[in-house]
Amino acid sequence: MAVVQAPGPSATSNCVTKVALSISCEHLLDMDAFSKSDPLCVLLMNSSGPHWSEIGRTEKIQNCLNPKFSKALLLDYYFEMVQKLRFEVYDIDSDNGSLQDADFLGALECTLGQIVSSRKITKPLLLKDKTPAGKGTITICAEERTDSRVVAFETAARKLDKKDFFGKSDPFLEFYKQTDTGWQLAHRTEVVKSNLNPVWRPFRIPIQSLCGGDVEKSIKVECYDHNNSGSHDFIGSFQTTLSQIQQASQSYAAEFECINSKKKQKKKGYKNSGVVIVKQCKIIKEYTFLDYIMGGCQINFTIAIDFTGSNGDPKSPASLHYINPHGFNEYLAAIWAVGNVIQDYDSDKMFPVLGFGAQIPPTWQVSHEFPVNFNPANPFCQGIEGVVSAYQQCLPQVKLYGPTNFSPVINHVAQFGRQAMQQQTAAQYFVLLIITDGVITDMDETRNAIVRASQLPMSIIIVGVGGADFSAMEFLDGDDGILRGATGEAAMRDIVQFVPFRQFQNSPQEALAQSVLAEVPGQVASFFNTMNLKPPQGNAPPPDAPPPDPLASAPPPL
Repeated sequence: MAVVQAPGPSATSNCVTKVALSISCEHLLDMDAFSKSDPLCVLLMNSSGPHWSEIGRTEKIQNCLNPKFSKALLLDYYFEMVQKLRFEVYDIDSDNGSLQDADFLGALECTLGQIVSSRKITKPLLLKDKTPAGKGTITICAEERTDSRVVAFETAARKLDKKDFFGKSDPFLEFYKQTDTGWQLAHRTEVVKSNLNPVWRPFRIPIQSLCGGDVEKSIKVECYDHNNSGSHDFIGSFQTTLSQIQQASQSYAAEFECINSKKKQKKKGYKNSGVVIVKQCKIIKEYTFLDYIMGGCQINFTIAIDFTGSNGDPKSPASLHYINPHGFNEYLAAIWAVGNVIQDYDSDKMFPVLGFGAQIPPTWQVSHEFPVNFNPANPFCQGIEGVVSAYQQCLPQVKLYGPTNFSPVINHVAQFGRQAMQQQTAAQYFVLLIITDGVITDMDETRNAIVRASQLPMSIIIVGVGGADFSAMEFLDGDDGILRGATGEAAMRDIVQFVPFRQFQNSPQEALAQSVLAEVPGQVASFFNTMNLKPPQGNAPPPDAPPPDPLASAPPPL
């Protein structure tokens, strides 16, 4: 398995700092006939020439033409580089956040330097023909992230006002930071349906986003009843400081009366609109991806290749597995693009490669996790050249068949994530790269496997080749919403990144690799931080230690 090691000084010395971008819009175009637009903002960076790569996106906000996105986007800022950015705003109609059928609401192109130097910019949104997108504007606020601490919250409420005529309330909280220009949204919780005594999931807010690192600075908390129309009913609010919350929560829990000032003025004997309870408020250091890598965390990569019949006969030029006279097909292009990045971080450049969906010799039974080099005792390939060679030699020896089952290879790698978790250290993280033509047949089992894997040190990258309908893959990518298993169990976090190869057919390999690997550093750091696991600090196995064998005997899948 490829092991990511600490980059040399040249890779990090020029990075000035990390910058968090907070985004809001006003007067967006209304693209929905019977409601309002459901906006989401996508951030892209210009990697080379005309090619743009997505590096992050906000959450989707339902029925809102003046959205304030709570999800800040974090970037590395390089003073000596011109970092071209493009902010694209879409009206999202699908539940999975797909941009395929989304309506374009406008875009802004600028540089990160322009935002950083102004700290806050407001610009008109432009359509693709460079004309104004109505009266739509976008505002971007930049904040340097020099403080790695976060505030871990556990919150609840009791006896909130009933706002729904036929039900209770669907409450959520918003946390605001006090700035020179007014209150700035720092975090929005999830909505708890039909509950006047809600308990929200634990969450973390960077201390700079919440109060600028000053525990005596005012914080405002607002409570709303969520409405699908986008016009949320105000329940109440209160102001406090981080210091006050911590002092009050030392005994048991900090309690704050939720006050609706308008209701207070009108109603005699008004007491409050409910009580918000802060059960935990803890300031902790949050480590970065580089902290974990430099501390000795090993990132282990496995490649899985789709050998199902839907790819077409490899001998036919119409097949996705057909290797043309120039030695090229989309599978090879994806392997080269991603593998060339991965192998730069690997000490021995050994990669295990699995195949699935083919009848394999000598029994010709269908297998969904066979070693592409046909050597179960040593499934590792030497470098990306070895991966390519094993793939090319494998093709004529197997019969493409089916069905297309993802869950076996996911569960297989998850076994090693489970073993690593038993050590209670941040020494190992696993990344599975699946290259597929997009036709999936075990969706329920795959969803369940991903939900279970979300609790492990593991990420899944799916590269879709060919022109198939990839809506199922976009459903698995939980960028907008929480993936649930077939029984309704929610994933602990988003661990799937899906990238369709066709978007990069005319782009440099670097653009595909950048898009494919964009979410991995954040997923690694967020997982270990959530599990309260510090960087190993030299406790990991030495770089020349043999990596775990993904085809060796292992405990049963989760």
